[in-house]
Amino acid sequence: MFRKIRPEEIDQNLFSMLNDQWMLVTAGTPEHCNTMTASWGGLGVLWRRNVAMCVIRPQRYTMEFVEREGYFTLSFFGDKYRRELALCGAKSGRELDKIRECGFTVAAAEGDAPYFEEAELVIVCRKLYWQDLEPGHFTDPAVLEQCYPEKDYHRMYIGEIVEVLQKA
Repeated sequence: MFRKIRPEEIDQNLFSMLNDQWMLVTAGTPEHCNTMTASWGGLGVLWRRNVAMCVIRPQRYTMEFVEREGYFTLSFFGDKYRRELALCGAKSGRELDKIRECGFTVAAAEGDAPYFEEAELVIVCRKLYWQDLEPGHFTDPAVLEQCYPEKDYHRMYIGEIVEVLQKA
């Protein structure tokens, strides 16, 4: 059972949520969606709106779903689901039904955005903007060397936070 909260009521440490706990980026419909594990992203205020930002590499299957749909979700889980999140980061939805394999239950949020009932916190976003990261815009060459040896630069998505669901 979830309760709706305002984005300002999220009381977890965002750096720990992303770096230590990870999240699932999910898009599609409740009947046909895909998800991937991510540990890069952010929350903030932009264009006078509460927003969330995530980045996706072009080869990720989830990118096709985020591109096609108007909404995406960011789901955060407790340590109990570490194995499942690792699987969702290592396997492609093109080859394996990751959601079934993990035993996750898909539910629908605002905009028919899919999320997982097993999550502790879900941020529902309406897609506002995207941009491909450009190698010439990096000011620290070490980032390019460390994070993009294959030159598979992320696409950044910014979504307006339209709903936050917290496990009651």
